[in-house]
Amino acid sequence: MIAPIKAIIIDDEFLARKRVFNLLNDIEDIQLIEECSSGKEAIKAIHDKKPDLIFLDIQITDMTGFDILKQIDESAMPLIIFITAFDEFALKAFDFFAFDYLLKPFKDERFFQSTNKVIDLFTTNKSDGLNKKINNLLQYIENPNADFFETKNSKLAIKANGKISFIEKSDIKYIQASGYYAEIFTEQKKYLLRESLSSLLHQLKSFNFIRIHRSTIINTSLIKEVLYSNYGEIDVKMQDEKLFRISKSYKKEFQKKMGF
Repeated sequence: MIAPIKAIIIDDEFLARKRVFNLLNDIEDIQLIEECSSGKEAIKAIHDKKPDLIFLDIQITDMTGFDILKQIDESAMPLIIFITAFDEFALKAFDFFAFDYLLKPFKDERFFQSTNKVIDLFTTNKSDGLNKKINNLLQYIENPNADFFETKNSKLAIKANGKISFIEKSDIKYIQASGYYAEIFTEQKKYLLRESLSSLLHQLKSFNFIRIHRSTIINTSLIKEVLYSNYGEIDVKMQDEKLFRISKSYKKEFQKKMGF
């Protein structure tokens, strides 16, 4: 037996708090000590009651979940399980920093899977990497720039059909615009993501990717040949034989990146 794990729910939606409350009633090892509907309440509760665990919604009426964490002393930082509807910015932090995260609407089984991980951690004192995650989170909050993720996170999050897949950025061959969507091609399959090419290129900028057309991004490490025409136009042939034309506006940048 372990001492009860003290938990606080932080969510501005009553029904969301109620659901977590009901689920926690079935878990003997976790003791709910507070419910908070605002960031201000949450900061006070964390400082006063020093919970072991918080269930933290990322979007709260008066502030974000990150705004709350900025106000918490590092020594008092509890375990964090984010609960949220999908948010692109938050998801990057969830995967890298959080102990776990639950995407609304989540199933009971997923909640219990998460809390079982918490109980296992406290039972076995497995704290390897946990303090580092918390320290990294605090550093990111103080300096929220995309480069932090680009150097640390090698995966791209793809949300589709009610689930989120993570693909290695280095596995991406090329990306093409398709209306409001981006088609992301890997060796195994094609993914469809509602995101701009500019945003994707920013996420991939520390990898071998370059934009060669307003509708095309390619992985330069997978180029097979560069082909010149008699009219000064340049095409690139990828290893899978796919051919792309480099538009005039991106030609100089491509030549500079490729070193010719």
